[in-house]
Amino acid sequence: MGDEQEEQQKLKRIAAASYNYDNDARWADYWSNILIPPHMASRADVVDHFKRKFYQRFIDPGLIVEPMSLSGSAQPTKQTSSSSMPANDQARPRSSASTSRTPGPNATANSSSGAAPPTMRWDRQTIQFSVNAWVFVLALLSIIPLIPVKHSNRAYRLSFMGTACSSLYSLYSLYGTPRAWNLQAVQMWLQSIVATKDFIYFMYSVMFVTSQLCLKFALIPILCRSLELVAKFLRRNFSRSNLYRKYLEDICVWVESNGTTLSILSSHAEVGLGFLLIVSLLSWQRNFIKTFMYWQLLKLMYKAPVTSGYHQSVWTKIGRTVNPAIQRYAPFLDTPLSVAQRWWFR
Repeated sequence: MGDEQEEQQKLKRIAAASYNYDNDARWADYWSNILIPPHMASRADVVDHFKRKFYQRFIDPGLIVEPMSLSGSAQPTKQTSSSSMPANDQARPRSSASTSRTPGPNATANSSSGAAPPTMRWDRQTIQFSVNAWVFVLALLSIIPLIPVKHSNRAYRLSFMGTACSSLYSLYSLYGTPRAWNLQAVQMWLQSIVATKDFIYFMYSVMFVTSQLCLKFALIPILCRSLELVAKFLRRNFSRSNLYRKYLEDICVWVESNGTTLSILSSHAEVGLGFLLIVSLLSWQRNFIKTFMYWQLLKLMYKAPVTSGYHQSVWTKIGRTVNPAIQRYAPFLDTPLSVAQRWWFR
């Protein structure tokens, strides 16, 4: 019986290792929300461990994932970093294991002896939660029709400013600053952050907070992002609260179980904004530079692993709808569209 189970687990591990994670949009979203130091995120054993965790959660719950071994590291200098992996794994998004964790006797002893508890991560998460909750409230206020236009526009810009600050703080917490202030070091640092969701939303927020246009439609991705982050924080840290269980638990559970739906909604809104900016070129508020920069950002979203799955799906739907109509009614647009496609895929 034990041999059969071991053989089944061996087959499951082979299936997990051969699974095409790159074509699964859920993996990109899952990996982007795991908070680990950059030097550990580049290690193949760490990536493989979280891939097995992802496979266990979304594909095959029967797969048994062993905790990362401290003795498996070849270099002694990496053992300290490896020892923190189980904690990070337990506290990853969409896992409620951390909410049931209670301070053990060692933590009580350290507290009584005057040792400072490791609260840096908690402080960072609390700051992020506060900013994201503030952004969510402001974004809601800006789209409510009963709010005066002056206050609505102010809340609109403040919500983008809050998202930019939240994304920038998250980038600083995870990636720090360049090791040296020279061209090569800055380029390496930018290459490590340019495809992250925090960098994308930082650029997205900066573009709209500095634009003369007031497109309330642009708040949809901001609302989805802040709602998802707030719900995750509440589920991790307030699951035992009576107030949370009575009023917020159903909403937070729905948000976490429909993260893919929110990402699809955000991608549709982001692509739609690109066409709205093209239409705005016909108005007196036109800005060719901002429009071109936003389409460059759309290219990044199309190629970045954390957003590519959703954006490619949107563009596939657009192609299926538009291409037959162009070939039938406007074949003269084939040449300009070919030029645009070469620029897009370049």
